[in-house]
Amino acid sequence: MPGVEAFLVLQVLIASSLLMTATWLVQRRTGNAGIVDLVWTIAVGLAGLLYAWQGSGDPTRRALLAIFAGLWSLRLSWHLWRRVVGQPEDGRYRALREHWGEQQQRGLFLFFQAQAMFVVVFSLPHWAVAHSAGELAPWQVAAAALLWLIALGGEAVADVQLDSFRRRADARGRTCREGLWRYSRHPNYFFEWLGWFVWPILAWPTPWTWLALLAGPALMYLFLARLTGIPYTERQALKSRADYADYQRSTSAFIPWPPRAE
Repeated sequence: MPGVEAFLVLQVLIASSLLMTATWLVQRRTGNAGIVDLVWTIAVGLAGLLYAWQGSGDPTRRALLAIFAGLWSLRLSWHLWRRVVGQPEDGRYRALREHWGEQQQRGLFLFFQAQAMFVVVFSLPHWAVAHSAGELAPWQVAAAALLWLIALGGEAVADVQLDSFRRRADARGRTCREGLWRYSRHPNYFFEWLGWFVWPILAWPTPWTWLALLAGPALMYLFLARLTGIPYTERQALKSRADYADYQRSTSAFIPWPPRAE
């Protein structure tokens, strides 16, 4: 990366580290480490806005980056705010506290700093778009906008459907199998992943396309489907819901698909 462009990434790293340190201090007072998900989403969105503002690429690409990244962050952070603030701590973080025991605060501090690094990594597709020169073709604008709308809308619908199910009196200890959750065990993750294809489309056909692809949908799939998303979520679900094993056998893990007969 040229010097000026690389300095932008360094700014994001320093700001994210300081922000996550403050977030760690907040969780010490509140006892709820789930706030890290909310802050991570906000930080990635702000990084996208910074790159769109300071980038040296095509103005149209940067304008679309600011709109898409900003609204994505706003929608998801609002959803996470309602799910995290004032609510019991997510089971994933309770498990981490139990695992680290007396060293839980040290472990959480390092975990939060790792999230600062992931802010940098997952904002690289935004950087790539912001530094991509040349005019966009009309098909790129249309494809990126359509894909973004499908991804954002699909994730929002999945979140609303799950929230609505959880508020029902008969939902305790049961798995949601309604709406999009009938066709995928994690439709929210699927549509989140789908949205990251917007950045390679907007970076095409510049040298930064591969960066947008690898640090975007490729890496996001690895984390959601193989590392921190589905594996942790399903371990917790198997402990808390007696019907989840049946749900696993009948329903696609990721890509929405008609359920198998039980």
